[in-house]
Amino acid sequence: SFVAGVIHPWRVGAFERLLWRACRGYLGESITWVIFLISYWGEQIGQKIRKISDCFHCHVYPYPESEASREETMNGLHSQIQDLSVVLEETEQYLSQVLDKVVVALPAWKVQVQKMKAIYLILNQCSFDVTQKCLIAEVWCPVRDLTQVQDALRQGSYKSGSSVECFVQRIPTSESPPTLIRTNKFTAGFQNIVDAYGVASYQEVNPAPYAIITFPFIFAIMFGDVGHGLLMFLFALWMVVYENRPSLRQASNEIWQTFFEGRYLILLMGAFSIYTGFIYNECFSKATVIFPSAWSVATMANHSSWSSAYLATHPSLTLDPNVTGVFRGPYPFGIDPIWSLATNHLNFLNSFKMKMSVVLGIVHMGFGVLLGVFNHVHFKQRHRLVLEFLPEMVFLLALFGYLVFLIFYKWITFSAADSLVAPSILIHFIDMFLFTSNANNLPLYRGQVAVQTVLVVLALASVPVLLLGTPLYLCCRWRRPTKSHHGPVATEEQEPLLEGQEAGNSVNATKEDVESGGHSPDAEHLDFAEIFMHQAIHTIEYCLGCVSNTASYLRLWALSLAHAQLSEVLWTMVMRNGFVGLSYVGGVVLVPVFAAFAVLTVAILLVMEGLSAFLHALRLHWVEFQNKFYVGAGYKLCPFAFTPDVGE
Repeated sequence: SFVAGVIHPWRVGAFERLLWRACRGYLGESITWVIFLISYWGEQIGQKIRKISDCFHCHVYPYPESEASREETMNGLHSQIQDLSVVLEETEQYLSQVLDKVVVALPAWKVQVQKMKAIYLILNQCSFDVTQKCLIAEVWCPVRDLTQVQDALRQGSYKSGSSVECFVQRIPTSESPPTLIRTNKFTAGFQNIVDAYGVASYQEVNPAPYAIITFPFIFAIMFGDVGHGLLMFLFALWMVVYENRPSLRQASNEIWQTFFEGRYLILLMGAFSIYTGFIYNECFSKATVIFPSAWSVATMANHSSWSSAYLATHPSLTLDPNVTGVFRGPYPFGIDPIWSLATNHLNFLNSFKMKMSVVLGIVHMGFGVLLGVFNHVHFKQRHRLVLEFLPEMVFLLALFGYLVFLIFYKWITFSAADSLVAPSILIHFIDMFLFTSNANNLPLYRGQVAVQTVLVVLALASVPVLLLGTPLYLCCRWRRPTKSHHGPVATEEQEPLLEGQEAGNSVNATKEDVESGGHSPDAEHLDFAEIFMHQAIHTIEYCLGCVSNTASYLRLWALSLAHAQLSEVLWTMVMRNGFVGLSYVGGVVLVPVFAAFAVLTVAILLVMEGLSAFLHALRLHWVEFQNKFYVGAGYKLCPFAFTPDVGE
C-alpha cells in the first residue's frame, strides 16, 4: 500500500528519521523534499505511518488500490484544480475592479476622514450644558465675521434638523484678545518678517505695510547694481508668473519653499536694486553713460599747459571744477560716469554713502518714533504724547536731526571754489557735546555755538521728562479717584451682539481692554516701582539707542562699498581676462571665462551678498526701527481650518 501527502520542507528530515525507525529501515524512496510517497507492507505498519503523519500535520491523500480508481482520482483532482483556477481568476478580476473604484474614491474618503477627525477634535474641546444636550464653545471671533458665523450656525441647525437653534452670545473677559492681520499673497511675506520679531499686540500699529517700501529700499541701498538687481528681479518674476504650478508650489525642498514664499519680497528687492544701481551708476561694476558727462576734458586741456611731455610723465590728470566750462552742473540722474575713471572715486563714494546712510537712518528712526503717536491716540493714552513722544522727538531732532541739517547745509552752502576752507561736520558735532568751539574749524553760520548749546540743553532736559513724566502722572492719577475708576466697567456689554460694534473691537473685550491694549491701567493695585523701573529701562534704551542706532545705519555705507568692490574685483580678476586675447583665441577663451564669471556672480554677489544685505536690512528694521514704537507681545488668532493637504 501507499500513503501520499504534503509536508513542510522544514519537517522533512525529522519526518524521515522517525519513519525509518518505525519501519525498521524498510522505508520507501521519497520523490521530493515536499511531496512524499511511502511503500509499506502490513496494515499495522500503515497505521503507524498514518499516526506519524498526523503528528507532523501532514496532508495525507487516499491512495486507491486499483489503477482505474487512481485514474479517476487524478481526473477529479485536475478538474478541481481547474475549477479553483477559474474561481481565483474571477475573484482577482472582481477585486481588481473593486480596487480600481476604491482608488478613484480614496482621496475623497481620506479628505472626509481627516475633516471628521479635525471636527471631532474641536468638538471634544467643547463643554456640555446642564442638560447634557448642547455643546458650549468659548472662542475668539473677529467682529467683521460675526454675521457670517451666525448665518453658518443657523444653516447648520436647519440642515441638521435640530430643535434648538445655535446662537452666539458675547461673554466678558479680561484677557487680551489675539491678533488677526488679514494678508494676501503679496503682503504675506512682509508680515512674516514682522511676525518673526514678535506678533503685534492687540490693535497695535502694524509695521508690515511700511516695511513693504522701507525693507526693499534699505536692502537696495546695500545691493545697488543694475545688473545684479535685474537678475534678482527676473528670477522673482519667473516665480510670480508661474506661481500656480504645482511643481513650484508643492516642492519638498525647504530652501526653495523659503524663496518661493518670499517671491514678491525678492521681486521688490530686485526692482529697488535696479533703481539704486542707476543712482550709483553701476552695472556689474561698470558705469553706464545714459547722459553726457557734465565734466569736459577738452575745456580743461584748452585752459592748461598739458604738453606731450607733461602727458607722458603724468598718467593721471586733474580736472579743476573752478575752471570755467570744466564742470557744467550736476549729472541729470545719479552719479556722473566719469567718476568711475577717477583715481579718487572711492574717496568720493565714501563721503557720499556715509552721509547718505546717516541721513536715511535718522529719517527712518524718526518715522518709527512718529508711528508711536497712533498707538498713544488709539489706546486713549494722551499723556504719552506729551510725556513720551514729545521728549523722544526733541532728543532725536535736537541732536541727530541737527546733524542732518549740518550735512545738507554744508552741501548747499559750500561749492568747489571754497571747498578747501569748508569746516568739518564731525568736529562741529563733537564740539557741540563739549560746549566748546574750535578755532581751526570755522563755523558754518553765525551764532552756531549758541544754537548748538540750546539744542544740547533741550536734549538733556527731555531726558528727565521722559524718565519721570509717565510714572508721576500715573501716581497722581491713581491718588485722585475719579468716577471712571469705580464706576461701571463698560456699557458696551449691554449692547446687542451685532449692533453698535466698532470695527476694531473684539467680540468679548471690554471697552477699557481696547483702550489700554489689553493692559488696563485701572487695576486695583499698581506697582509704581515696576512702572518706574520699566520707564527707566525705556529711557536708557532710547537715549543710548539713538546714538548706537545712528552708528548702526553706517552698515548701509559699508555693505554698499563692499558690494561695489567685490563686483569690481570679480570683473577685473575674471571677466577682463577674456578680452585680452586677440583674434580667435580671445573668443575661445571668453566662453569659459564668461561661464566662470556667471557662476561666481550668482554664487557670491547674488546669493552670499544678497543674503548678507537681507540680514542687515532685517536687523535695521527689527532693532533700529520697530523698537521705537512696536511691542510685539501679542499672539496670533488661530481659527479652525483644515490643513492645506486636506483641502477645502
